[in-house]
Amino acid sequence: MSLTPPRLRNDAFAMPQGVDWLPVDEALARLRAALHAVTDTEESPTAQAVGRVLAAPAIAMRSNPPMPNAAVDGYGFAHAATGEGVQRLPLAQGRAAAGQPFDGTLPMGQALRILTGAILPPGVDTVVMQEDCATDGTTLVFDGPVKHGANTRQAGEDLALGAVALPKGRRLGPADVALLTALGIARVQVHRRLRVAVLSTGDELLSDPSRAALPHQIYDANRPMLLALAEAWGFEPVDLGLAPDDPAQIAARLDEGAAQADVILTSGGASAGDEDHVSRLLRDQGTLTSWRIAIKPGRPLALALWQGVPVLGLPGNPVAAYTCALVFARPALSLLSGAGWTVPQAFTVPASFSKRKKAGRREFLRARLDAEGRAEVFASEGSGRISGLSWGTGFVELPDEACEIGPGDPVRFLPYASFGVMQGAAG
Repeated sequence: MSLTPPRLRNDAFAMPQGVDWLPVDEALARLRAALHAVTDTEESPTAQAVGRVLAAPAIAMRSNPPMPNAAVDGYGFAHAATGEGVQRLPLAQGRAAAGQPFDGTLPMGQALRILTGAILPPGVDTVVMQEDCATDGTTLVFDGPVKHGANTRQAGEDLALGAVALPKGRRLGPADVALLTALGIARVQVHRRLRVAVLSTGDELLSDPSRAALPHQIYDANRPMLLALAEAWGFEPVDLGLAPDDPAQIAARLDEGAAQADVILTSGGASAGDEDHVSRLLRDQGTLTSWRIAIKPGRPLALALWQGVPVLGLPGNPVAAYTCALVFARPALSLLSGAGWTVPQAFTVPASFSKRKKAGRREFLRARLDAEGRAEVFASEGSGRISGLSWGTGFVELPDEACEIGPGDPVRFLPYASFGVMQGAAG
């Protein structure tokens, strides 16, 4: 049975009185507290479940391995029949191979040819590698003592029947599909893919880069970028297109997004300017809270509900939009999808640059690692330099406090891959 979870509260993003600037960590904490999973559940074949989020724990339907088996090619026997020094055991007729079990019980004091993956027949509890043996076809010779249970795998030593293979909230990868299949789990209960709608607004924007642009026009870089991010994160992107600076058309696109998606991402138009129709609509017809976050690049983050659907308004500058999408939208969308809140993995590396920073805002510098593993940063911190995003493979994150960085000083490096984005550096 498919169940739809409740919508967010109308005051989900409300800020307490007197709060002005939000530090990054506090903004993340408030965002986390305001959200919950909004997708219902469905069943999926395990083989088609890569990228899906488990809505219930996956329980092993059989043990892995299902039976004790040989870990190497060699010869099996009962350990009790061996001891110290040179061991001589008569070879039994037949063999055990993967998918071709030995028929019968091996008599005590005899050895049996056994291959990797073969089930240990009754009478065999230890295997000696063929490289450590000599044989003339009738007698097996090897040096003892041999450890009891050597070169064998026990039934269920990986996971046993009935064990929790993977927990609820796990986003499945190829290795997970292999594990679940080995455990006899043919189908899994998963959250429906989160539907992420993306809307761009502005009279100055062109959606088709093959069209010639007039001097006052620019190509809409944010919408394809945000749609690509949504897809890279395993969500279902919904393209709401490009709306001009017309409140009626923007409202119609937001209505479309609320009907088709679980969350809406916008970029730009969420400040307080004359043409910031998005913020005006969200304030008059939705529930808008504008968070001024102490972050560079970026700053404004508009959070609202439109017909019960959360709207995240990102900055309009592509560099700031990308940075805020990774820092704020990625964990928020993950939580909405049922996969839980994500925290990017960071690494401490030496700097290859010099930088003096004032207190007040956390800074994310476009960066990559050089051949010696030192973090180098893009030549310009200008938020209009989109090429820096492609040049880098991650961010150097500088703290809220004032600091002075010199070559060799430790800095915090966050690869794009820690945000679920694979990207190579330019040459």
